[in-house]
Amino acid sequence: MDAAGRDLLTETLRKTMTATSGQALDTALADLGWAELLTEQPDLAVPIAFRLLGETGAHAPLLNDVLLHAADRPLGGTLPLPFTGGAWVVWERDDTTAGTALDPELPLRTVPAADSGPPLAAGRVALGWWLVGTGRAMLALARQHAVDRVQFGRPLASFQAVRHRLAETLVALEGAEATLVAATDEWGALLAKAAAGQAALTAARHCQQVLGGIGFTAEHDLHRHVRRAMVLDGLLGSARELTREAGAMLRACGSASRLVHL
Repeated sequence: MDAAGRDLLTETLRKTMTATSGQALDTALADLGWAELLTEQPDLAVPIAFRLLGETGAHAPLLNDVLLHAADRPLGGTLPLPFTGGAWVVWERDDTTAGTALDPELPLRTVPAADSGPPLAAGRVALGWWLVGTGRAMLALARQHAVDRVQFGRPLASFQAVRHRLAETLVALEGAEATLVAATDEWGALLAKAAAGQAALTAARHCQQVLGGIGFTAEHDLHRHVRRAMVLDGLLGSARELTREAGAMLRACGSASRLVHL
C-alpha cells in the first residue's frame, strides 16, 4: 500500500473510531475488512488501528484478533489474557460485561488462571501502539490547555516548568514509538511494551500536572485516557513487571541481542 492508500485508510479508521466504540466499532471494522487487512498486512494494520484507538479514546476487542492471528487460529473469538498481579481476564466481544472499576468502559471479565496462553509478542506490540496513541491524546489535551490558559497575565505555555513536562512527555512517547518500530521478536516486543507503558504513565503524570484541577473533573477527557492507560499497561505484563523480567533475562543470559543495526 502506497502513502496515499495509508493516508486514506488512516482517515477512514479515524472517522469510524470517532463515531462509535465497543461492539458497534467491532462490527464496523469487520465491515471495513479488518480481518483481511490484519491477515494480509499485519505490519500496516496493527500500528494504524491501535494507535488510532488510543488517539480517539475508542475501544474494540481487536487485541483478541491479533493474538488469534499470531497463533494461527480463526479470528472473531476471545482468549484468556494475563493481567498484572497474576490475574487473568477475557476481553469480551460485546458490551454486556460490566467493566473494571478502573475503566468501566472496557468489557473485561476476570477468569480463573489459565495453564498457558497464546504467544504474547504480537499482542504486546499492539498494546504498545495503543498506549502510545493514548499518551499522544493526553499530550494534545495538555498542550492545548497550556496554549489557551492565561495565568498571572501570561500564557501557561510560557512557563518553563510546563514546557519541561510537555517536552519530557513527547520524548518518552517518541522513544517508545521508535522501540515499537524496531520490535521484530519476543525480546523486542517485551521491551517495546514496557517502554510504551512507561511512556503512557509518564504522559498521564505530566499532563495531569499541566492541566491542574480541570484534569480531575469528569467533564474533561483526560481522566478517560488516564484510566485507559493504566488498564492497557497491566495487560500482557505491566511496564514494571516486564522491566523486571527483562533484567532477569539479561542476568541469566549475560548478554542481549541487538534491537537495531545502525
